[in-house]
Amino acid sequence: MTNVTVYDPAMCCSTGICGAEVEQQLVTFAADLDWLKSKGIAVTRINLSQEPAKFAENNKVKAVLESSGVEGLPVIMLGDTLNSSGRYPARGELAEMAGVAYTSETGTSGQDGSISGCCGSKKSAEETSSGCC
Repeated sequence: MTNVTVYDPAMCCSTGICGAEVEQQLVTFAADLDWLKSKGIAVTRINLSQEPAKFAENNKVKAVLESSGVEGLPVIMLGDTLNSSGRYPARGELAEMAGVAYTSETGTSGQDGSISGCCGSKKSAEETSSGCC
């Protein structure tokens, strides 16, 4: 099984989507990680404020912190390979890293060639191109 590990900067909670002012980028990234999980990818998030020792235990993450400081976070690892640092990748990039099929922001190709929309229903390519739900 493919494992994606996200080493997040210090945040108030494990996803950063809590509190009065939530950054849209964090909401989108959390949804993208949930999407990866739905595709059978194991996803682990490690928050600097909650688990600092895990950052020091990983030599690649430690090297990013030593060279770039917290500006190098988040670090996205696929297994033991560092795939991204300093930004949250888009869903398409995450899919490519993890080897998951991805066609657009609104859906993914199903095994039968249909496109599954964001609402989970099967749609034709023509219906999907008009927008989501």
